[in-house]
Amino acid sequence: MHDHIADALSVPRLVRLAENVVLVRFETMKIYSALAAVRWLLDNGIVHRGQTLVDSSSGIYAVSLALACHRHGMRCHIIASTTVDETVRAQLDILGATIEQMPPSADLRQDQDRRVARVHELLAERPDVHWMRQYHDQIHYLGYAEVAGQIREELAAAGLGGRPLAVVGGVGSGASTGGLTSFLRREDDTVRLIGVQPFGSVTFGSEAHSDPEAIIAGIGSAIEFGNVRHELYDRMHWLGFTHAMAGSVALLREHAVFAGLSSGAAHLVGRWEAERDPDRVHLVIAADTGHRYVERVFARHAEAVDARGLAPAEITDPADLVMPWSAMSWNRRSWSRGALISSGAAR
Repeated sequence: MHDHIADALSVPRLVRLAENVVLVRFETMKIYSALAAVRWLLDNGIVHRGQTLVDSSSGIYAVSLALACHRHGMRCHIIASTTVDETVRAQLDILGATIEQMPPSADLRQDQDRRVARVHELLAERPDVHWMRQYHDQIHYLGYAEVAGQIREELAAAGLGGRPLAVVGGVGSGASTGGLTSFLRREDDTVRLIGVQPFGSVTFGSEAHSDPEAIIAGIGSAIEFGNVRHELYDRMHWLGFTHAMAGSVALLREHAVFAGLSSGAAHLVGRWEAERDPDRVHLVIAADTGHRYVERVFARHAEAVDARGLAPAEITDPADLVMPWSAMSWNRRSWSRGALISSGAAR
């Protein structure tokens, strides 16, 4: 029995989709990072109960921070993306969060720039407000130690404990797949990390490619993210909206899992990678439910292409990216100002 709903919602469910594919399904994945970050800030005296915590969000982190604030007696202020829908807004409002939503923008870069600018204005107006900096602060990695431990235990109980692993999921702010894999590698450095990005994200160099239907900003970014550790990633995949939609619809149709668009993208990538590396168990990250994608994705399921017939273009450098799906071996290399600057050992 849990003391608060945030603790209950943070626990993922592991579902076996294939012989070597396991879905790690969260209600809202970033609850782990938000809860751990707020606890750390309180324990170290950086914030105090009753203080206001603020951050910019496109949805998942907003709800997670609001729940963490409710759990620990804090006030929450969200600078919301233009993409945040009424379902999220209603939850935030009832949880007592203050919401400022950006007006419609020409692109996601403009939306994110506006949100960050507004955060800085708020900090200047109210010095008592603490900025959570989900895109930059390394404390958001802390919560995934518990997730890594649970995954190890459940894989062992299912008879999969001795097999090599790969984590497949959206890069996001860097604290989700990067954080989880960091803790898994403390016991096994051979754990592979396969990242998923939308076209248009600067995080792994696809900002020159425009995807007009893209609504999966939660797995990429139009601005630099300070807590993304590029050298953690072994493989990278870039997907357009139509392919992510195909993956989401296939996940629901084939496995009855109703999950978000980033989960569909990870499912498509995970299945493709698992077929080529059958000895390795692929942990596909489903970061949230599909509720906020009903109108734009699931109500249009008849338009979805058959996921089984899709495959990426294999490239060797982000400069060679082609839509709608590209993939390359990243080999744990660093990335700076649009260039691969060092190379790790291929795994």
